[in-house]
Amino acid sequence: MAAKAGKTEDKGGTAIDTLVAQIQKEFGDGAIIRLGDADARQAVPCISTGAFSLDIALGIGGLPRGRVTEIYGPESSGKTTLTLHVIANAQKAGGTVAFIDAEHALDPGYAKRIGVDLDNLLVSQPSSGEEALTIAETLIRSNAIDVVVVDSVAALAPRAELDGEMGEAQVGLQARLMSQAMRKLTAIIANSKTCCIFTNQLR
Repeated sequence: MAAKAGKTEDKGGTAIDTLVAQIQKEFGDGAIIRLGDADARQAVPCISTGAFSLDIALGIGGLPRGRVTEIYGPESSGKTTLTLHVIANAQKAGGTVAFIDAEHALDPGYAKRIGVDLDNLLVSQPSSGEEALTIAETLIRSNAIDVVVVDSVAALAPRAELDGEMGEAQVGLQARLMSQAMRKLTAIIANSKTCCIFTNQLR
């Protein structure tokens, strides 16, 4: 009986190996893996926030690369300041960073005092939410950017809202825009290993 069970297990293993090979052939290496493999168990790469206690609290030593991170809180609670510290730390490690200033409120002098290298900071001040997210997608797809900050979600106004009349009801436009963007960007961010940070305000 034991021999029979072993034989069945061998067949199952062979079938699984064949299945994995087929999926990897069609979709590329890494499309499906065994979680116990050494490569799969590698630690998530991260970028320090510049605050040791926060890095420890986050559990991996900073903000993860290849993931979307949302920093949210009340107005003037230090959200942008935290992103600037992350940018400064990424630059110190030789990384390339981009800041999408949807609020049009970035203070270069303050950023410089925090330690940001302004000469090597890419900044965009988009005119609409669609433009901001398209620029973010282009930067991430390039595989040349280590950190992309979008400051902030609350300021990402859809074109339809900007083109409409003041006081005109525009129900759910921004929510739909962000939902679509996240569905599109999540896999791209994971593949590029970009640290993508969105700030948002509590309402």
